[in-house]
Amino acid sequence: MASETVAKAGGAIAKGDWHPAGSSRSVEALLVEAAGELVARPAAGGKALAGAGLSWLDISGRVGSIPRRVTFPDGSVFETWDNDGIDRYLAARGKGSAGFVHWLEQFRLRLVVIVLVAFALGGVIYRWGVPALVEVAILTTPPIVPQLMGQGTLATLDKTTFSGTKLPEARRKEIIDGFARIAAQSPRGAKAYNLNFRDGGIIGPNAFALPDGTLVITDQLVELAGSDTEMLVGVLAHEIGHVELEHSLRQFYRAAGMTGLIMLIAGDVGSAMEDVLVQGGGLLALSYSRAAEAEADRRSVELMAKAGYDPTAIARFFGVLEDKLGDRSDTSILSTHPGTPERRKDITDYARIISGQSDPDLQ
Repeated sequence: MASETVAKAGGAIAKGDWHPAGSSRSVEALLVEAAGELVARPAAGGKALAGAGLSWLDISGRVGSIPRRVTFPDGSVFETWDNDGIDRYLAARGKGSAGFVHWLEQFRLRLVVIVLVAFALGGVIYRWGVPALVEVAILTTPPIVPQLMGQGTLATLDKTTFSGTKLPEARRKEIIDGFARIAAQSPRGAKAYNLNFRDGGIIGPNAFALPDGTLVITDQLVELAGSDTEMLVGVLAHEIGHVELEHSLRQFYRAAGMTGLIMLIAGDVGSAMEDVLVQGGGLLALSYSRAAEAEADRRSVELMAKAGYDPTAIARFFGVLEDKLGDRSDTSILSTHPGTPERRKDITDYARIISGQSDPDLQ
């Protein structure tokens, strides 16, 4: 250690370099106390280079590990890295050790301030910046991105979870016909959507939509609905609503984070981002917020009404989830279909509004 080395050098306070006034020349020196004065002496021995009483010296305060400077009355300077040696000497003379700035530095005040500012800035970005960037990303997303997400996600689920459908062809045709009728009401047209049947395996009864317009309905959900094809069509209309309103893309961009947003907005979809998309990045888009679910519910009501179906058919689906599966929580499998009495009531109320009927509770 530096201070231990100095202590062995004849009782010196510190070891460093002495610089004559107005000169860049330096002499390796020791700072010692002699006859009540602080004296800079050559480390190799010889006549004192400079000296003065403590009250006549200007000793710089300690700031971290920055070298200390002892300035003599003649303008010469003794500079040392041995901050501890200087502090011990000053403390023994009742002059205190480290200065206030060093005390602040020891507590990393700047680091604390930076962390607090970073948290505040992060909150601002999360609250206002990310939503704005998401909307920009939606507008600038090339068509290939939703396609990659859809293909990659479905391929991943087919490998890990799904198996081929076991539904009879006649039953599938009934659902496909209803789906085509409802998809034709979408501004994107029926050709923008592709309905797929799968045995859901551990996922069980469910239906979901991917950003490219790929829809999946599981055998278990069809079995749960029994003969109520209209209810299944209402569920699929809800999923079409998610595609129309681009909820999946919004969720994906939020999950991808700022780096992914910048890469995609800039058009630099490199190999790393492509791997995320192809390997199932779209799975992140299968969980929607309450607001998104409410929007898709209302879109289901609108599409069903346009197609001549019962606009409240999807409300029956939530009733089935509650009655047969006991699903009364805020979320269910894949978090895509929360089934609550409040949600059924909202659907019924909205169907009444778009049909021009009055609320019987107000009569």
